[in-house]
Amino acid sequence: MNAGEVIRLDSANEALKLHFLAWQCRVRQIIMRDHEGKPGDAIIPEVLIDNDEEPIGHIITLICKSAQYSKVPELKHMVRKTHDPADRRKNALTLFSETYYQKASEFSDVLTSTFQRDSEGAARLRKAGYCRLRFNAYQQSFELHCKVWRLSDNNPLRQSTYWHNLLFNPGLPADTLVLGFEPDWSISTADPLPGQH
Repeated sequence: MNAGEVIRLDSANEALKLHFLAWQCRVRQIIMRDHEGKPGDAIIPEVLIDNDEEPIGHIITLICKSAQYSKVPELKHMVRKTHDPADRRKNALTLFSETYYQKASEFSDVLTSTFQRDSEGAARLRKAGYCRLRFNAYQQSFELHCKVWRLSDNNPLRQSTYWHNLLFNPGLPADTLVLGFEPDWSISTADPLPGQH
């Protein structure tokens, strides 16, 4: 264990995870309701590799429902129902601003992000296999220490990410690269911590 590392009990790790997911659900609902789905700082963390304090860039992240709460069939239906990008976007904003983000407990804590197949940033992340995501918005910050890997085409999180993003970006290639970011809650941090509001 390195100096300065934080080790918490399982219950504290679970509390931190739920605190993050509840915050993400809240800010994503705000983005959908008040900003017409345009990504904001709360979902675009800095990405840091190794012990570097200088980020390699920022990524737009997505949280996906856990398999038992999956909405992939509904997302596919919304995409296939119309070829009009404006109608797709309108329907997506309605879904995501109403009930989709109501229950944080329905979401996986694995974040996802899309990349072009030849993305240098994605290649660096895959090679490192680990990174830190630093979120800071709405008087809340999180630094998540994450395992990084490429999601296979049939992975439910990849499917959810692809169909969600296709609603907002009709030009999204079918072979889009999707990476998963799985937080290690025992060494991730928040400021303020759960219960410190």
